Amino acid sequence: SDILPSLNLDYNLGVTNGRSIDPYTNDYINQELTFSNAGLNLNATVFNGFRMMNTIKQKRYNMLASEMELEENKQNLTLEVTLRYIPILNGRDLLELSKSRLATTEKQLKRLEIYYKEGSGNPVDYTDMQGQYSTDQIGIINAETNFKSSVLELVKLLNLDLDSKITFKNILGLIESQKYQFSADEVYNDALKNLATFKSKEFKVDAADTGIKVAKSDYFPKVSLFGQLNTNYSSVAQEFTKTGTIINETGDFITINNQDYPVLRDESQFQGDNINYNNQFDNNLNSVVGISVRIPLFNGFRAKNNVALQKIQLEESLVELKNTKLIFKQSIEQAYNDMESAYNRYFIQLNQVAAFEESFRVNEVRFVNGVSNIVHYITSKNNMDSARLNLNKTKYEYLLRVKILDYYRGV
Repeated sequence: SDILPSLNLDYNLGVTNGRSIDPYTNDYINQELTFSNAGLNLNATVFNGFRMMNTIKQKRYNMLASEMELEENKQNLTLEVTLRYIPILNGRDLLELSKSRLATTEKQLKRLEIYYKEGSGNPVDYTDMQGQYSTDQIGIINAETNFKSSVLELVKLLNLDLDSKITFKNILGLIESQKYQFSADEVYNDALKNLATFKSKEFKVDAADTGIKVAKSDYFPKVSLFGQLNTNYSSVAQEFTKTGTIINETGDFITINNQDYPVLRDESQFQGDNINYNNQFDNNLNSVVGISVRIPLFNGFRAKNNVALQKIQLEESLVELKNTKLIFKQSIEQAYNDMESAYNRYFIQLNQVAAFEESFRVNEVRFVNGVSNIVHYITSKNNMDSARLNLNKTKYEYLLRVKILDYYRGV
């Protein structure tokens, strides 16, 4: 809007009493006067050191930075939802594993209860299995509590009703035959191109750089064109019309042959009529056109200080962009290392689960047939259950790191 010329219309209407100046004749009068004036003013900047052009560019960069900040918030919200969704899937799987543990223990407890009531077998086996059953029940309670807490975190984030029906779908492709296909450097380069946070910081750098040009415009002359169109009205303004002439004595005499004769003269007679509003506005119309040049000679170092402040602002924007890049690069490297670790541990734990499952199968057969004792059975069962829990935890840890890396890539 600063590029466009300004055009303003002023209008006044008032009444004065007492001594004042008649705007029509510029004479002093002492009576009631109704007056009115109107003016049309035009101002147009021709040159001001490209201040307006650079100001528009700076505001545009700031607007783009704000839009990127909004996009950044959307991206962050997507990540937050993902980070809270994955623990729900993990918690749901852990709850199912806990129920499976309890079912296995319950089966053995029922078998031992029969022996216990018959008075055969070792009664300690029955009571130890009761203890293990209680432990597995507590495990279910803990798993349910953790699952509900994870759901509550997501519900709070999305501002949903806790009673609303929410279903949680599995995310396929948790662990693939090959590792994450992008390197840490590739993830970082994609982040520089796609993440809104970097674009926002870059636009702020552009805005600060343009701000220096805006401040430097104070060093240049300012050239403007101006024009005015003015008119006025006075209630005492009159227009006089000649109605005729009369002969009046002047008061002077001339003497001819010792005889005084009065000096006479013709005097015009006029009739005064008030000039109406419209006619006065037409008759009193005047215009002004000109050019204005304002050359800065000394302004208390204001221009110099403003340029220095804008340069500081640019340096701060550059430092903020640099620090943001450094923080993201470190975070990406850490997330990538955690992803690799989870991926490698997952396949080791797969073998561990398979080994402990086989060990438990053998110990369960031996225990049922009375070859092995309950200590070996419970130890083998706990080893298998712990391995399964760790495998599930690692699976979702890997998924979490993959989703974080995908977020960094802007996908």
